[in-house]
Amino acid sequence: MNNTVVVGAQWGDEGKAKITDLLAEDADIIIRYQGGCNAGHTVVVNGETYKFHIIPSGVLYNDKICFVGAGTVIHPESFKKEAQELLDRGVSLSSLKISPLASITLPYHIDIDGISETSGKTNKIGTTKKGIGPTYSDKIGRYGLKIQDLYDEEFLNKRLDDILPLKNAALEKVFNSKTYSKEEMLKYCREYAEIFRPYVCEDWVKILSDALKHDKKILFEGAQGIMLDIDYGTYPYVTSSNPIGGGAGTGSGVGPTNIKNVIGVTKAYVTRVGEGPFMTELLDETGDKIRNIGGEFGTTTGRPRRCGWFDAVLSRYCVLVGGLTQMAITKIDVLNDFDELKICVAYKDKRNGKVYEDYPTNINLHNYLEPVYITMEGWKQDLNGAKSIEQLPQKAKDYLKKLEELVGIPITIVSVGPDREQTLMKENPFKTKVLI
Repeated sequence: MNNTVVVGAQWGDEGKAKITDLLAEDADIIIRYQGGCNAGHTVVVNGETYKFHIIPSGVLYNDKICFVGAGTVIHPESFKKEAQELLDRGVSLSSLKISPLASITLPYHIDIDGISETSGKTNKIGTTKKGIGPTYSDKIGRYGLKIQDLYDEEFLNKRLDDILPLKNAALEKVFNSKTYSKEEMLKYCREYAEIFRPYVCEDWVKILSDALKHDKKILFEGAQGIMLDIDYGTYPYVTSSNPIGGGAGTGSGVGPTNIKNVIGVTKAYVTRVGEGPFMTELLDETGDKIRNIGGEFGTTTGRPRRCGWFDAVLSRYCVLVGGLTQMAITKIDVLNDFDELKICVAYKDKRNGKVYEDYPTNINLHNYLEPVYITMEGWKQDLNGAKSIEQLPQKAKDYLKKLEELVGIPITIVSVGPDREQTLMKENPFKTKVLI
């Protein structure tokens, strides 16, 4: 049993989709377990770029089951657009399945998200305004709709009778926004039912049970990153779900005892989109250089990403709360042209000199902290010729070895470019053979 989770080990945008796509070749089932269409996963295959939002990136292999789990929230129109774009490019969706327990983003969720983020409050979260947070809020408050509700009109009518008076009162009195009639919502729901109908997987319990019984290989794909986790991230500057490795169990229907490996994906530096603390952020020409070389602009939003040096304090925290067993390093090639590289090994309180080697979760404290760095020599050469991690330049290997020492888990995958083929693997969790 080698079932494996791929999770972001920063604030998202680490290149999870590339690692998922690579491992999906040897998997039987790929499950997206949380998040919504606010996620942006990019895969480059033979020079062709594919951008995914809610559909698992493993769908590029048409012989795999790709499952959108119960832990996700789905905006029907965004899903329809993404699916059609893939179909137009010749990608088969015959193996795509959606859990009937996934939650639905409705029009008023998007209204509320947009108003909340632009209401003039001092501390904006930096959401994508796609209704993700309000959908999860209704799910937890038990005022949400699940995909299976769309196909039982009697039950749907009763649910809307319970939900709409409360939502309309909030829309009108709190958000000063338009309200929705029951007729409007029923019309939306009928339209949404047709969008989802080809993909709804009513026999998901049997599929997953049989997969576990016959030792099929399952790959779990997370969205966002550990530092955006609703419980363990930089709250309140977080997403509304659990990207951590433990979220794979709750979001997929496959229990944690059936998961063996958790691969944390991190860039060779750090990026963040949106608001919130970022200890190693570079607000200078070095940060601009990393951003421009790395093309650090959001897949979903196009927003420029904040960039900084690798943070080992943050990474050790992600190993703990994310349950990471190994690490994948992406975009190391972005650092090819740097004379020296810095790695954050601790935080120092500017007020009293106290040093933190463990990540402090009180984000207000971060206002008084500064990074403590070590410096390493850059390798100053292209990495494309390397066919294995051992063939990398010595100074690049020294950098990776130092990251392993500081983070405490092995680095088993290194990406030296955007294409599927530009990935060096020391170990494939779905194969017993160790790659060198």
